[in-house]
Amino acid sequence: MRSRILLFPIVAAMLLFNSGCAVNRATATVAPEGRAQLGQAKTFYVVRGAKDERGIERLIAENLTKRGFKASSGAESTPPAGTDAVVTYADKWMWDITMYMIELTVVVRNPDGSFPMASGNSFHTSLTRKSPQEMVDEVMGNIFSEASKKGDAAQKPDAAK
Repeated sequence: MRSRILLFPIVAAMLLFNSGCAVNRATATVAPEGRAQLGQAKTFYVVRGAKDERGIERLIAENLTKRGFKASSGAESTPPAGTDAVVTYADKWMWDITMYMIELTVVVRNPDGSFPMASGNSFHTSLTRKSPQEMVDEVMGNIFSEASKKGDAAQKPDAAK
């Protein structure tokens, strides 16, 4: 009987400490006014974050290319001529035995940079962590999935022919 009484506080403490460790969240929104513009976008320019030394802008551009779009990236905030959408992002990293990306937020805007067409966010704590490539894929997939739910996903260049 005594061992059961001691076992209960130990189990309760273990559950309390483990309850906050596994969090994952992935969201995306497409602005109603931005649907038509996102649906017309075929050429994307990803602006490298000022403090990014990990090449996240290249991962986003590669992901867009795999989805059938033209994509380039660079440090300049002025997109090249012919760009249909500008992509910016914010990545947050944490330490838990190794460095890992805990959060990634991506915003797709008009080329003039004023109007956000869509945004997506992925948040994974240590126990549900994903690689940077997986985080990018999750965010971009959710953005285009949300746009298609609203009936106006960006058209791949091949599909427009």
